[in-house]
Amino acid sequence: MTADDGLLVRVRPRMGRLDRDAMLALCELAIAQGNGQIDVTNRANLQIRGVSEGGWQMLIAALVALGLVDPDPAREARRMTLAAPCWRPGDDTYRIATELDRRLGELPALPGKFGFAIDAGPAPMLAEAPGDLRVERTAAGRLLLRADGRATGVLLTPGHEVDALIALAKWFVVSGGSAAKRMARHAAPLPDWAKGTERPAPAGPLAEMPGTSWPLAFGRIDAPSFHAMLRRSTPTGVRTTPWRALLIEGDHDLPVPDAPVAADACVGAPACPQASVATRALALRLAPFVAGRLHVSGCAKGCARAAPAAVVLTGREGRYDLAFDACAGATPARAALDPAAVLQHFGAS
Repeated sequence: MTADDGLLVRVRPRMGRLDRDAMLALCELAIAQGNGQIDVTNRANLQIRGVSEGGWQMLIAALVALGLVDPDPAREARRMTLAAPCWRPGDDTYRIATELDRRLGELPALPGKFGFAIDAGPAPMLAEAPGDLRVERTAAGRLLLRADGRATGVLLTPGHEVDALIALAKWFVVSGGSAAKRMARHAAPLPDWAKGTERPAPAGPLAEMPGTSWPLAFGRIDAPSFHAMLRRSTPTGVRTTPWRALLIEGDHDLPVPDAPVAADACVGAPACPQASVATRALALRLAPFVAGRLHVSGCAKGCARAAPAAVVLTGREGRYDLAFDACAGATPARAALDPAAVLQHFGAS
C-alpha cells in the first residue's frame, strides 16, 4: 500500500507470534528496506513503513523466505485471522485458528478488511478488536459462532468450528455482503442455522498471558532500538496484540517501558494520504485532559480504533470534528475545529 512516507508492507504473523530470530530478522529488514519504523495494528498485524518502490520486491522475497508471508498472494490475502494472544499450544483458540489457516483455500474472495476473531479462552478478550465472524465462549463454557453486529450467536459442534466459519463466510458473499464490506453493516438476515440465541460470556479478568506486556506508544516499534535490545537478551519469542502492545515470551532482562498515553491515534498527516490532519502530537497533548479513552483519527476510516471512544476527533478537510462516546466519522457535537479550539475546549491550551 502507498503512504506518503513510502510503501507500507503488512506482515500477518501466524498466531500473532514470531520467534526471537524472526523478530530480529524483521527488524533488520525494516532498517534495510524501510525507514526503520514498524507499526502494530489493531488487528495485531505488523506494518513495515517507508519501503521504496525499488525495494519492495526484495522485501517480499525475504519475508517469504522467513515464512512470514505466504508465497501464494491469493492465500496470503485470506490470512485475516486474529487469535486471542493468551493461546497455548493445543487449546481451542490454537486448534481452531491453525485449522482455519490450513483451510484458507476453501474461503471465498472476501473484502479486504473482513476478518475472523478466534477468542476461545474462558472470557472474551477481543470484544473491541475488529472481527466479522467471532468464535467465543459462553458463560457455560460452550463455544459459539457470532456474526459481528449481532448480540447472540449459535452453539458450535466440537470439531466442526471451522466448517461453520467457512459456511458463514460463503453465505456472506452469496448474500451480497461484499458490497457492505463488513458483517456489521450487512443487513441481510442470517441463515437459519446461524440464528442462535447464545450470548458470549461477560468480560472478566484477562487470562494469564504467556509473556511480559510491552506497551507501545501508538503501536510504533523503532526497529533499530528494539533490535539492539533483543540482541542483548534471550526471550523465546514475541507476540503481537490488538492493544498496541507486544508480549515478550520467556526469561529476559528487557526494560519494560512506561505505559503509553491512554489514547489511540493513527499515523495521520503527512504520512497517510487519507489523513487531512496531524494526530499524534495532538493526542499526546490532549490525553491528560480527557476522562476516558481518546481517539484522534486522521480521517473517518478510524484505522487506529474500531470501537467507540469517550472522546473522538476526526480529521475533515484540515480540521477536527469532535464527538463523544462514538467512533471516528460520527456526527460531531462540534465541527471544523482547529487545534487551538480543540485544546481550549478541554482546558489544555
